[in-house]
Order: sequence, then structure tokens, then C-alpha cells
Amino acid sequence: MSATLIYCYDPMCSWCWGFKPTWQALQKALEPIIESGDLYINTMLGGLAVDSDAPMPPQMQTLLQGTWERIASQLGTKFNFDFWTQCQPRRSTYPACRACLVARDHNLESDMMSAIQEAYYLNAQNPSDVETLSHCAEHIGLNPMQFKKAMQHTKEQGLLEKEVNSARSLGLNSFPSLAVLKGDKLVHIPLDYEDITSMLNDIKAVI
Repeated sequence: MSATLIYCYDPMCSWCWGFKPTWQALQKALEPIIESGDLYINTMLGGLAVDSDAPMPPQMQTLLQGTWERIASQLGTKFNFDFWTQCQPRRSTYPACRACLVARDHNLESDMMSAIQEAYYLNAQNPSDVETLSHCAEHIGLNPMQFKKAMQHTKEQGLLEKEVNSARSLGLNSFPSLAVLKGDKLVHIPLDYEDITSMLNDIKAVI
């Protein structure tokens, strides 16, 4: 019986950005098992913050800047702090999550996630804005007009909300999260942001 490794993330989650190199290394280490057909990888969107046009409160801006500083110090992750002075931050990650859902239909979810993260964390652009997301879509080869229509359809159909509810039902309430599903057994995998060894061993033990 094959197993599924579920990676739950939000493209605007700063800890997901910090985890990215380790996640890529873990996927690389799992390639032989994936190629054998014993393991599949399935992504799920976390939906960290719902749609909002309200400016982010100053205290939350300060809190998130502190989080960026902690991740940079702990993991060596790069952040462009110009974002906080050049953009109007909003506590809204649902648009960016929907962009990843749209890209998934074109087998470009990973590319979209990377484009959003780089726009946000390196280029001080705001992924809460549809225009930023449209530029990300164009960057990975999608038609901007068709992308915007697909974004609206995804919103009208509540597709992200359905995925978020599915993630919550599996206990994937923090981002990033990893869990292995085999049959009707779900095993959560503790994260190590700097070394894949323990995660790799835990995954192998389940499958």
C-alpha cells in the first residue's frame, strides 16, 4: 500500500519560507521512494489569513518583523525589510493561496509558491494584491487575464475554503506541517528546520 506525504503550507507564511531549503532537500532524499511508487507527495494550502482590505495594525506589523528577524537569525533566511516601508501590509493570505490553487491546475503550484515568496520576501512586493499575483503568474508562464478569471472563479466556488477545511480536519493547523497518510492512519511528522534526518527517518518508519 502506497503512502501520501502531505505538506501543508501558506505562500505568505514566513516559517514556510525559512523551511523551503530543507523541504526541497527532503523531497530530493525521498525521490527513490517516490519513483518506486511507495510514496506520493500532496500539497495543501493552509489559509493563514482570510480576505481583508484593512491595513495591518501597527502592533501586528511589529510582531511579524520580529518573526522575520528571528527566522533570519536562526536559519540564515534572507528577507527584504523594505516591504514594511514600501508596501501597505494587509493581514490577508487567501489571495496568494488561491493563486497557488490556480497554478496547481497547470502543474505549476511549486513555481507559483516560489514566485510569490520571492516577490514578498526578496523584492518587497505585496502578495495580498491581485496585481502582484498577476505578475507572478505571468513570470511562471500563465496568461495574466486568464489567471485573474481563474482567481475569481476559485473565490466564487469557495475552493480554497474547502481545502482549508480539509487540512483542519486532518489536524494540519500550523504552517508548515507534514503528515503521512497510509490507509486510514495519519501520522504527523515533527519538523526540523535545519536537518532532514529525523523527518526522513520518521517518514520511512510510517511507510
